[in-house]
Amino acid sequence: MATKNAADHALTTSRRQNFKKHFGANWQVYALLMPAITYFIIFNYIPMYGVQIAFKDYIANLGFWGSPFVGFEHFERFFDSYYFWRLLKNTLILSLYELLLFPLPIIFALALHELSYGKFKRWSQTLTYAPHFISVVVVVGMIVAFLDPITGLVNHIIEFFGGTSQNFLTDPNWFRHIFVWSGQWQSLGWGTIIYLAALAGVNPELLEAAKVDGASRLQRIMHINIPAIMPTIVVLFILNMGNFMAIGFQKVLLLQNNLNSETSDIIATFVYETGILEGQYSFSTAVGLFESAINIIVLVSANYLARKVSDNSLW
Repeated sequence: MATKNAADHALTTSRRQNFKKHFGANWQVYALLMPAITYFIIFNYIPMYGVQIAFKDYIANLGFWGSPFVGFEHFERFFDSYYFWRLLKNTLILSLYELLLFPLPIIFALALHELSYGKFKRWSQTLTYAPHFISVVVVVGMIVAFLDPITGLVNHIIEFFGGTSQNFLTDPNWFRHIFVWSGQWQSLGWGTIIYLAALAGVNPELLEAAKVDGASRLQRIMHINIPAIMPTIVVLFILNMGNFMAIGFQKVLLLQNNLNSETSDIIATFVYETGILEGQYSFSTAVGLFESAINIIVLVSANYLARKVSDNSLW
C-alpha cells in the first residue's frame, strides 16, 4: 500500500513538473487563451448557477436558495400541456430542414475552389460574404418588403407572369421555407470560409498527378478534395448538431404573427413569452433546460457515431 502511494505521489510530482516545464516554454499560448477562457467562465459557466430555479418555485425576494423546491413540477407541466407537441414538432421540423441544407456551403466552397478566373472568384466571395454582416432585423425588414402582397417585388413578378398575389408572411405553409432559405442566403458565403481554408491545404501535386492520369474535374473533387476536407466536415457537422434545437430565435420572433403561429411557434419563442413577457421564470427556465438537454444528447450522440464511422470526432 505504501509502495502504491509513493508511486502515485511520484507520478503526480512528475506530471506537475512536466506541466510547469511546458507552461514555461509556451506561456504566450496560455496568455492568448486566457481572454477566451475568462469569457466562457463569466458568460457561460457562472450563469449556470441560476439553472436551479427550474426545480424551484422562484420568488425574487426570496432568492435562489430561499425559493421553495418543487422538483420536476415545471417539467411535468410543460410535458402535459396541450402546446408541448406543437412546439416540439415545429422546432424539430425547422432544425431538420436546416440540417438537410448542411451540404450547401461545402458544395459552394468546392465550386469556388475550382474557379480559375481570379476576379470573378473574388467578386463571388465578396457577394456571398456580405449578407452575413447584415443584422437580423434588417434581413427581416428586407423579407417583409420583398414579400409584401401589395408592394412587394416578388408579388409583382408573380403578377407579371399571370399569377395571383400571395400573402407569404401570413401563410403557415410558407413560414418554414422563408425562414430557412433566407438564413441560407445570409450564412452561405460565411460558412464556406473554413472549407475554403481546408481546400487550400490540399496537396497540388495530388491534383496534378490525377490530372495526368486522366481524372476528370469531378473525379478529382470526389477522390481528392472531399476526402481532404472530410475531417473539417465531420467536426463542423458535430458542432452543428450541438445547436440542433437552438434555432435563430430573433428571426422567428420577428417573422411570427398570429396567422402563421401554427408553424412558427417554437420552444425558443415560448421561453421568451413565458419568461420575459409573463414573468414565469422557473417554468421558462425548465423549458429552456429541456431544450439544452436535447442539444447535449444530440451532440454526444453525433460525436459517438462520427468516432465509430470515421477517425474524426471532437473528443
